[in-house]
Amino acid sequence: MKRVFDLGVSFFSIIVFSIPLGLIALLIKIGSRGPIIYWSDRVGRCNIIFKMPKFRTMQVGTPTVATHLLSDSTQYLTPVGSFLRKSSLDELPQLWSILVGDMSFVGPRPALFNQNDLITLRTQYGVDKLMPGLTGWAQVNGRDELSIPVKVQYEVEYLQKQSFWFDLKILGLTFLKVVRRVGVSH
Repeated sequence: MKRVFDLGVSFFSIIVFSIPLGLIALLIKIGSRGPIIYWSDRVGRCNIIFKMPKFRTMQVGTPTVATHLLSDSTQYLTPVGSFLRKSSLDELPQLWSILVGDMSFVGPRPALFNQNDLITLRTQYGVDKLMPGLTGWAQVNGRDELSIPVKVQYEVEYLQKQSFWFDLKILGLTFLKVVRRVGVSH
């Protein structure tokens, strides 16, 4: 049921957001040099690396680390990067990852390939068996403000409680957080 939901909603969302996707792509191209989409190496289900697309919000040449680990991430932002991050519109290309089956709407956020501490802890607790998500239980409970052990605790809780209704609750809470711009990295 989860995969059918992911397929249907991602396909419908790509159609609905096609004009905004095109406008965002145009703004990125006009505002900075480099590709429109940034393909990030991420850790998927069973620790398999996949390419996850995001609208590029950082300048070409920015170090490949989690944004909150950069000393001053604002110096790397493109002209529209801050807006895209605050509105979470930079995540829209991940609808493609959901459509092709690399991600789900709900699950643990896919780790960067070099976040070894997070990958190790997820593997230890079996969270690596989950399909990574556009949003997740840890995201609605603190996102980047959470330490890695606390983040993994939320992911273990999701692993134990996962259901279609729990996913809908997480999607609803995510929508509220995005609208209120709570816990969004700049």
